[in-house]
Amino acid sequence: MKHRQLSPKQISSFQSTIYRYFTEHGRDLPWRNTNDPYCILVSEMMLQQTQVERVMEKYGLFLSRFPDFVSLAKATLREILVVWQGLGYNRRAMSLMKLAQVVVTENHGKLPANLEALVKLPGIGRATAGSILAFAFHEPSVFIETNIRRVFIHHFFQDREDVHDDEIMALVEVTLDRSNPRDWYYALMDYGSMLKKQIANPNKKSAHYTRQSPFEDSDRKIRGAILKALVRDVSMTEEGMTTAIGGEKERMKNILSALVKEGFIVKRDKTYCIV
Repeated sequence: MKHRQLSPKQISSFQSTIYRYFTEHGRDLPWRNTNDPYCILVSEMMLQQTQVERVMEKYGLFLSRFPDFVSLAKATLREILVVWQGLGYNRRAMSLMKLAQVVVTENHGKLPANLEALVKLPGIGRATAGSILAFAFHEPSVFIETNIRRVFIHHFFQDREDVHDDEIMALVEVTLDRSNPRDWYYALMDYGSMLKKQIANPNKKSAHYTRQSPFEDSDRKIRGAILKALVRDVSMTEEGMTTAIGGEKERMKNILSALVKEGFIVKRDKTYCIV
C-alpha cells in the first residue's frame, strides 16, 4: 500500500495547528503532572475504553490505596476491585495485579522502558506500550489510539473511506515531535477529544472501526453485576445471584463458569467468591 507523503511545510503547518490548540486549551489532568512510570501505567490502563471523566474519579483513590508496584502486587483481586468499581472492563484490574506481580518478582519493581518487554506484560498492547514509553520515559514511540486516529483521518483522509492504520502510522511517525513526544501526544489527544465534540466521527472512515455492542442485557453487564455483588457481599450462591441480578439460570451458570475459568472467582461448595 502506497503511503501518503507530506512535505516539510505540511508537517510544520500540522504541528503548529495541533500545538496552537494545546497551548490554549490543553487539559490539566493529574497523570500529566508526574513522571512516575507506575502512576502513568495506572492511568493508561484505566483510560483503555473509558472516558477521562470516569478515570478522574478513580485515579487518585486508586493511587492512595495502591501507591506503588509492591502494594499492588500484595493486594488481593477483591481489594483491587473494591476500588476499581465504576470503571468497568474488570479484566484490566486483574491485568494490573498480575503485571505488578511480574514487575516486582522479575524486574526489581521497575517498569521496563522498552517496547518488547512492555508488550509481554499482562494487559499491555502495542498502543499502551507506546503511550507509556512516550509519557513515562519521553521516548519518541509511534502509536495510535482513538483520539490520534481521529485527528489524522480528519486532517489527511477527509476524502477517503476504509483508511488503514498502517497508513496513519506512517504519518504519525513523520509528524512526531521527537524532541518532545510527551507533550506532542498530549496535544494530539486533546485535539482529537475536541473533534469528537464538534464534528461527525472521522473514525467511522477507519478500516478498523467497529461499533461497540449494546451494554444493556449483555453478558458484560451481568459479569460486572456479579463481581459488584461479590465485592459487596463476599460470597453468594448461584441462586442468590440469579435472584439479585436477574436473568436466566442457564445464562448465569455459563457466565459464572467463565469467571471461574478466567480466575476472577472460585466456587467453594455451593457459594462463589472473588479470589
